Amino acid sequence: MSRSTEFAGRSVPKTIVVTGASDGIGAAAARLLVRDGHDVIVVGRSEAKTRAVGEELGVPSFVADFARLHHVRALAAQLAEHRPNIDVLVNNAGAILGDRRVTADGFEETFQVNYLAPFLLTNLLLDRLLASGGLVVQTSSNAARLSARVDLDDLNNARNYSPVRAYGNAKLELVLFTRELHDRYHERGLSAVAFHPGGVSSNFARTSRSSVGALFRTPVPRLFFQPPRKAAGHLLRFVTPAPGEALVSGAYYENGRPRTVKAPPVASRLWETTAALLGLDEG
Repeated sequence: MSRSTEFAGRSVPKTIVVTGASDGIGAAAARLLVRDGHDVIVVGRSEAKTRAVGEELGVPSFVADFARLHHVRALAAQLAEHRPNIDVLVNNAGAILGDRRVTADGFEETFQVNYLAPFLLTNLLLDRLLASGGLVVQTSSNAARLSARVDLDDLNNARNYSPVRAYGNAKLELVLFTRELHDRYHERGLSAVAFHPGGVSSNFARTSRSSVGALFRTPVPRLFFQPPRKAAGHLLRFVTPAPGEALVSGAYYENGRPRTVKAPPVASRLWETTAALLGLDEG
């Protein structure tokens, strides 16, 4: 089916899983979603911060470090046990890191945290998303079109590594994953979108070992970037579109509109390669 297929929101409440919800956009989105009457589940890496958000909102919380794929598998099992259906999965967790590091799973850390882990979580929850005619929302970045390439022979960023390039690569891979989710499953009721939230004044990159982290440790973000609540509003537009508003499944959004991201036509091969890396049966 064409990627131009539109979708519209349904009535509340929806069961919504938000990753990266211990702080920043994710926490702000969780607050707005609970305010609007949704059944929200928050997921984060920090046990203390994630628990605090869950307790504040009176919603379930789960902890998972995406640099450990067994955490992702355990999270999927917990979520599946906790809720029979999931209407929306918000893959918001992500990080821009520093020097190249390889996880215990054998993957470059930026690649794993920003792309492999969301791919794995989505696929492990796919049956529940399909059962509810669900939606997958991916928090990407304009780095996907500004500083990225997809090299199926170097997904682990072993050649010419830089933190910004590795981050951009992962976010471009997330965009291609979004397109492929649509192409494979939209006829069965699933929709998917990716979006760039814009510059956000948050703790997103404060601990990064990169030049971007150095920037986020200055007053610049607070002076020039939008607050997390405003960025979360962009995310909520996909979860609950305004009456009569139709959005484009499979698309990547910037500034509220679909935007073309130039990439080689490798989305299907990227899916197959990723599934093989993770030991998943190809869907």
